[in-house]
Amino acid sequence: MRGPLIVSLDVWNREGLFKIIDQFPTDEGMTVKIGMELFYGEGPTIVKELLNKGFKIFLDLKLQDIPNTVKMGMMQIGRMGVTYTTVHALGGSEMIAAAKEGLELGSEEAGVPTPKLLAVTELTSITEDALENEQNCKLDMVDQVVSLAKLAKRSGADGVITSPLEVSSLKEQVGNDFLYVTPGIRPANFPKDDQSRTATPKQAAEYGSSALVVGRPIIRAEDPVAAYHKMLEEWNYAN
Repeated sequence: MRGPLIVSLDVWNREGLFKIIDQFPTDEGMTVKIGMELFYGEGPTIVKELLNKGFKIFLDLKLQDIPNTVKMGMMQIGRMGVTYTTVHALGGSEMIAAAKEGLELGSEEAGVPTPKLLAVTELTSITEDALENEQNCKLDMVDQVVSLAKLAKRSGADGVITSPLEVSSLKEQVGNDFLYVTPGIRPANFPKDDQSRTATPKQAAEYGSSALVVGRPIIRAEDPVAAYHKMLEEWNYAN
């Protein structure tokens, strides 16, 4: 059994959220992702509601600021009882270490497990061209992602968010004792939308992803439950 297939709830309000969530059995044991759109619209109460329903939460706010500001923000997140949360690896080693400290302090105070800290490497929407000409990065995509992952690991992160296409290189160069959580997951023949570096669940399994994040192919499906289970089966039983 591999890690979770995390359903990305990319909706903007409570009504849209429960229109999707209420279709799933209460004992499904799913991990769901709450991002900026929903969190900024509904606030921490929506996290509590989903936790009370038995869902595990990936709170994906991608913090990036000076270390003390990130630490204070992560103390609040640490108190919530979520399972995963994120910072940008480009924020640097001091910021990542401060984020981890904040999570540990907040979760200890609340008496809940410390969330796994995942560092975003390069967004799956970033192309090689954007990396070179907009970020002015001298490394190619794989080397850049590996470099950021090594930084994140040294700084106390538990894993990274990365395209599935970089995972095999990451496992070789960063190690197996680190989480590689991969968005940009699409069924075969599904449009890429605004994602540039994508893979199917089967391909992600073969590359060595630790967990998947899937949004539009599930939440915009005519039958989200069936779409979820189809992708989950492909993910769990790929060779």
